[in-house]
Amino acid sequence: QVQLVESGGGLVQAGESLTLSCAATGDTNKIHAIGWYRQVPGKPRELVAAIDATDIWGTTYIADSWKGRFTISRDSAKDTVFLHMNSVKPEDTALYVCNGGIFNGPTYLDGSAYWGQGTQVTVSS
Repeated sequence: QVQLVESGGGLVQAGESLTLSCAATGDTNKIHAIGWYRQVPGKPRELVAAIDATDIWGTTYIADSWKGRFTISRDSAKDTVFLHMNSVKPEDTALYVCNGGIFNGPTYLDGSAYWGQGTQVTVSS
């Protein structure tokens, strides 16, 4: 079993920075990559960023909509992945959920079995 637990969300003002954490516990060897998704009611879930958990380079992916503002990093020793959100905007308001998946070349493929509960980010203007 693998558990993914997100933390770090909250209420922030536009222009501020926020770092979300996704901690993996259990049989973490089953996790090849971690992806951060955002969910907004009434809209499809969107992939924001992903990072390879196994390669030495820490291959990353940032969706175009967030390039230049968001970055992703990992602490392999702690089985934790971070989403660094800079210069946040009101439209960044969403439930951010992490997922255990895998990279197929440059493409992140989500793993249907490994989802966290999410952490809410609310950005005020």
